[in-house]
Amino acid sequence: MLDVTLVLVTLPLVLPVMACIALLIWIVSEGPVLFRQERIGYLGKRFTCFKFRTMAVGTDTSIHQGHLNNLINSDVPMVKMDLKGDPRIITFGVPLRASGLDELPQLINVLRGEMSLVGPRPCVRYEYEKYLPWQKERFNTLPGLTGLWQVSGKNRTTFDEMIQLDIDYSRSKTLRLDLLIMAKTIPALIVQMWDTKMKAKKNLQPVRSEPIIRGARSTGDFQR
Repeated sequence: MLDVTLVLVTLPLVLPVMACIALLIWIVSEGPVLFRQERIGYLGKRFTCFKFRTMAVGTDTSIHQGHLNNLINSDVPMVKMDLKGDPRIITFGVPLRASGLDELPQLINVLRGEMSLVGPRPCVRYEYEKYLPWQKERFNTLPGLTGLWQVSGKNRTTFDEMIQLDIDYSRSKTLRLDLLIMAKTIPALIVQMWDTKMKAKKNLQPVRSEPIIRGARSTGDFQR
């Protein structure tokens, strides 16, 4: 009831924003405005998840699979490929992803009962297949647009920390907790956008060349 009520109440504000985003994508990139992908949701059930398309049509998904494998098998923060520079992303795609605006079409999934406003993020099938049995407890609740992990550090947490936060939510979710997570979502998105901006600025900084030392005739001179 909370999900449907909030979606219907905010539609007059959200629809114009979605229309502007759709027009922007249509102008800057050839292909469909919406991106449809099979995701894994409640109790491991498959469903079609909607997003605004922020990548070029026909991009190679094996790149993301390799990045995901590294995150799962390493104790490193879950930094998105966006922060490292992903050539597959279309113009204006990075800010759309950092702000979460590309996820707005998932309100359709909420109205269809496949997702909730709050819950663990739905994962792709090849990620689900790598989960250990205990990790699949995170699917004991509907996936959401935002969640405990998203407002608890997100890209600064490891894969195991994400799983544990999602399991904690599935075990202790309440109306009060959902409202608290919703209230923390905007500040969390602002931090995420700031991190993306700072990382992009760092990547644009010119690389300093090594100073030339006079009198050095070859690489061997430096080694000696």
